[in-house]
Amino acid sequence: MNAVIAETDFKGDFAAFQAHLRSDPQFYVTSRQALLEKASEIAKRIDDQLPAWFGTLPRLTYGVRPVPADIEKTYTTGRYFSGNPKLGIAGGYMVNTYDLRQRPLYELPALTLHEAVPGHHLQIALGQEAEGVPYFRREANVTAFTEGWGLYAEKLGGEMGIYRDPYERFGRLSYEMWRACRLVADTGLHWKGWSLDQARECFTKNSALSPLNIEVELARYVSWPGQALAYKTGEMKIVAIREKAKAQLGGKFDIRRFHDAMLLTGPMPLDMLERRMDGWIAEEKAR
Repeated sequence: MNAVIAETDFKGDFAAFQAHLRSDPQFYVTSRQALLEKASEIAKRIDDQLPAWFGTLPRLTYGVRPVPADIEKTYTTGRYFSGNPKLGIAGGYMVNTYDLRQRPLYELPALTLHEAVPGHHLQIALGQEAEGVPYFRREANVTAFTEGWGLYAEKLGGEMGIYRDPYERFGRLSYEMWRACRLVADTGLHWKGWSLDQARECFTKNSALSPLNIEVELARYVSWPGQALAYKTGEMKIVAIREKAKAQLGGKFDIRRFHDAMLLTGPMPLDMLERRMDGWIAEEKAR
């Protein structure tokens, strides 16, 4: 994060840079429609890159929609709403347009990669369309797999060229720091008896998240023990499996085939995923 700050020629320490990001008007839009249009433009830039990274794409499309007004005040900054291929309902990348001064643009690429493509929409829609597996497998929400894939998608966005300037790269790193603080806060709140103030301090000091986003997230962690821990557990396993595949396959490693093997049989517990991917690696060696 400090290296990226240096790229911007900002004069000041880490805390001052955070204050700059949270207050400078250049990082915020002034209308709800403008935020939706920014998110839509990023989503289409990612769509443009998907065929180079995935051999199979879902038939089901997705839309960019605002979080419904009746829940927006206490809702997360973004979320994915599953579609339904049989009923003709597209997936929904839901963008929270409430209180625009709390919705910085430098976080929007990472959010879009996670919630839309190649994150939740791609993974969930491919799972829904999976053939030869029972319904519960197609619709399962195995948190470590699903959210681990979302974090992996944010990281993959760097390889795909989605982050265009130091601020957007800092936004991705700030999201990564957010997840690190989640590990600390979840464990603190539910194991060590922390207060909300202690948990809040980690996010405020170490990430560029807006104050409103921090409060909404803290309420989520209090009510959902362990969910925050599953994100990073899944991401670490997915990255480790990819590194194993690259090391064992060498020149035979094909990122498009790897991603298809990860996604086309639906979500599963991580130990099952690793066994499946070990089998895939063996099959690729024999090709």
